[in-house]
Amino acid sequence: MKLISIVVPAYNEEANIMSMYEKLVQELHLLPYRYEIMFINDGSSDGTLQEILKLAERHPDVKYISLTRNFGKESAILAGLHRIQGDAAILMDSDLQHPPELIGQLIEGFEEGFHQVVAKRSRTGDSKFRSFLSSFYYKIVNAVTDVDFVDGEGDFRLLSRKAINSILQLSESNRFSKGLYSWIGLSKKIISYENVQRAKGTSKWSFWSLVNYGIDGIISFNLKPLRVCFYTGFLVLFLSLVYIGVTFYEILKEGVGAPGYFTTITAILFLGGIQLISLGVIGEYVGRIYNETKRRPNFLIDISNADDYDES
Repeated sequence: MKLISIVVPAYNEEANIMSMYEKLVQELHLLPYRYEIMFINDGSSDGTLQEILKLAERHPDVKYISLTRNFGKESAILAGLHRIQGDAAILMDSDLQHPPELIGQLIEGFEEGFHQVVAKRSRTGDSKFRSFLSSFYYKIVNAVTDVDFVDGEGDFRLLSRKAINSILQLSESNRFSKGLYSWIGLSKKIISYENVQRAKGTSKWSFWSLVNYGIDGIISFNLKPLRVCFYTGFLVLFLSLVYIGVTFYEILKEGVGAPGYFTTITAILFLGGIQLISLGVIGEYVGRIYNETKRRPNFLIDISNADDYDES
């Protein structure tokens, strides 16, 4: 009988852990599979870990990993994938916005032979402004990156053991999972569901967190921003040479006039802005290279009741 692993990263989700487990078990009991539920406590400052430990004491199907601090959702998912034993893994948030009722459909896609079965959510309940920003972002990111991103697709998905092992081979520190899932390829099936609003607790994603996450998506999978800097530099150089040539011709024709303050300050500000933007883009890449060269682990484990997966 196949083993299905449920990977649930949690950060300050004390109010949802018990409800999450109950709803998961309610669905998993209906399916002809063995299962394990892997909770990853991502350095929570509330009682999330205590709730997970209570479950683990009473239920042998509950595995847990508690990280030494908050390393972020990407690292928490990676920690879970390293320790699960299943033939397939289902990644889910602990806030119940990923409906456990879809587990059966995800596994059905897995049995059909797909290595990735992705749950795509609608934008029901989102504000028009947020929906517009999301749509606009995906248009931009798909225009400039080397992988395809789909609006509504997130971490809620099933990965086959082959897909899991492929993800684990990617050892970079700056991880953007949406891009990694697309980059590994493999066959994919999409199922759709209506967006579910959070019932308890508050979202851990602030506006600036989302902005930084969006920048990660653009930077992580292409070099086009660097090329834009390169081409912009040549364009500015060309326009500057044209301007110098025209100005020199006017000096030869009419003589030296009064210096133009507006022209000077415009040129300084324009060129300065281009240089600062270019340096910022280059600095972003250099910073990522610096982080990768340090070869620090993506996470550190404090306590756990799960062993590393043995592929042999």
